[in-house]
Amino acid sequence: MLNIPLSDVDDVARPLVAIGTDYSPGTLLDFHTHRRAQFLYGMTGLMEVDTDDGTWMVPPFSGVWLPAGKRHQVRMNGVSTRSLYIEPDAAPRASRNCEVLVVTPLLHHLLLASASVPALYDESGRDGALAQLLLHELQLATSLPLFAPLPHEPQLATLCREFLGQPNIHSLPEEWARQLHRSQRTFNRLFRQQTGMSFAIWRQQACLMAAIPRLLSGSSVTRTALELGYDSPAAFSSMFRKVLGQSPTAFVRAANR
Repeated sequence: MLNIPLSDVDDVARPLVAIGTDYSPGTLLDFHTHRRAQFLYGMTGLMEVDTDDGTWMVPPFSGVWLPAGKRHQVRMNGVSTRSLYIEPDAAPRASRNCEVLVVTPLLHHLLLASASVPALYDESGRDGALAQLLLHELQLATSLPLFAPLPHEPQLATLCREFLGQPNIHSLPEEWARQLHRSQRTFNRLFRQQTGMSFAIWRQQACLMAAIPRLLSGSSVTRTALELGYDSPAAFSSMFRKVLGQSPTAFVRAANR
């Protein structure tokens, strides 16, 4: 189904409903929830997903898993999507948190084919088999570390949001601790308690999330690295490869394909 409101088919007696939707650049879907779990896949463009827990950056050929009832907001930057809406008792992933998932070539083609599946598909026929295979592939999908959790402590949350707007890999925890009038040890403990990550890992995640849209919009590896404060393109590329398993150039080439 293409460009159909979820409300028209949400109550159908099927474990999975598939909808394809096209969004113009800059479209903002304000905070909302779904009764069903959702897997949101962007075949083109870039999606930014915000929840009460943090921010996800979803590059092309990746998708975001949203558990049932998870409050979220999505900004679409020239995105053509495929969404799977899944009954909570049929959800293939146990996590109660959002995840960015790798879309394999098989899952990609299954998602393309899902656009032709009607809401009341024949569960014992081809469409039923396609739905079951989609659920199986989602269960096996690899999660990408493209997440920067936001703390609940107001002053720390403000610093984190400011950093997400202008990330720099050399931002020092000592500077943050001084701004919060905390000792270094207290700050380190607070940051890990609030985000579940060390400051260094969170800072790296935020820089990686900022790097991806720059690279996909045509910025060179060198320019992106320098804008994020890396000492050299090699240092940036090493971090990128360590986290995502491929070089920035290979990542962009694959996304553009």
